[in-house]
Amino acid sequence: MHLTSTSEKIYIAGHKGLVGSAVLAHFAGLGYDNLVVRERTALDLRRQHDVETFFAKERPDFVILAAAKVGGIMANQTYPGEFIHDNLGIQLNVIQAAHNHAVKRLIFLGSSCIYPRQAPQPIREEFLLSGPLEPSNQWYSVAKIAGIKLCQAYSEQYGDDYVCLMPSNVYGPNDNFDRLNSHVLPALLRRFHEAKWGDDNRPVTVWGSGKPRREFLYSWDLARACHCVLSAPLETIRDVAPDAMMNVGMGHDITIAHLADLVKDVVGWNGAIEFDRSKPDGTSRKLLEIGRIKKLGWEPTTNLEEGLALTYDWFKSQPEWQHRER
Repeated sequence: MHLTSTSEKIYIAGHKGLVGSAVLAHFAGLGYDNLVVRERTALDLRRQHDVETFFAKERPDFVILAAAKVGGIMANQTYPGEFIHDNLGIQLNVIQAAHNHAVKRLIFLGSSCIYPRQAPQPIREEFLLSGPLEPSNQWYSVAKIAGIKLCQAYSEQYGDDYVCLMPSNVYGPNDNFDRLNSHVLPALLRRFHEAKWGDDNRPVTVWGSGKPRREFLYSWDLARACHCVLSAPLETIRDVAPDAMMNVGMGHDITIAHLADLVKDVVGWNGAIEFDRSKPDGTSRKLLEIGRIKKLGWEPTTNLEEGLALTYDWFKSQPEWQHRER
């Protein structure tokens, strides 16, 4: 069943994160007044009993599962056990509870990294499990693939209405700007910002060769995609995506070197850039084919330059960074 009223109860798991915060703000802006959230300190989604108790009490009509342990190449390589264990636990508990309590529709948010390292470009949904994964993020990828297959299995066996969205690299306000554990775009924003307000003129270092191509999706566009999918009738979803999988992206990509130049311009830094080729590049290209979700009427509306400016404005507004500007 699909959304028919702004009063229906929607549980947004992971509402403090990059995607979840955009989903919460977008739905609230549309007038949805029965949005349910829980702080991580109040509900640990890795604990099955706690999740079941929460669902039994709240009885949400719809669920958007945006909660996950995420990070870039360094984080995946440093914490492989946590990446596979925590994500498997979150997914299993929330999806099972949604089934037990007859949720009308659940959106499971995955990632473009689920696809094979050498997948043909642009990547179509049916390429899943058609080849080896990128080793540098395999732990996260395997967990997300398991979540997709769990949704598909429940849909096939029980008739549950679960839809899996596979976004490209998402960025925006509330991203993770940690020095070691962040993805490439927020990592570059932080490095260029620190270089601009630092005390030396050393080049900004970018991991890898700069040649890999990536596709970047603004978080609010993904939030709009979630609303589009929750609002579509089940017959339309099944017609567009028989396997209940849909890619969500911009439909075009850029090199990491080009991204670095764009971030440099947004931050307003005039120094040099150097590439550390001793660091891994990751997959050479991950461009998504987005024909399925476009058939539902969704299109991305925020270009990368605009999204970078919005993200950097948010970044600078945070108290921890304001005192570093002079």
